[in-house]
Amino acid sequence: MNSKHIRMQFALMTLEELRQRRQHILAAATKHGARNVRVFGSVARGEASPHDVDLLVRFDPGRSLLDHAALKRELEALCGVPVDIASEPGVKPKYRARILAEAIAL
Repeated sequence: MNSKHIRMQFALMTLEELRQRRQHILAAATKHGARNVRVFGSVARGEASPHDVDLLVRFDPGRSLLDHAALKRELEALCGVPVDIASEPGVKPKYRARILAEAIAL
């Protein structure tokens, strides 16, 4: 395990810190065909812990899993923490209402 992985594994990211990186996050999203970037999960609830950042996005038509993976990699490098990206249309119905209710636009 390299030091970068260890650093990411135990880093914290708050909503305020994400908002400080907003311009860069949105630029990366645009580059990879994602829009309507929102934060959900523990960071959105103000319960940030040394886990990950959950983002909800909408990918432009024609975008692939490669775009999703490239965006994830770029955002993890930018934020220094693991990032999970959920595509809004792909959210399972049993989680959809909760995720949409707590999602906060950057």
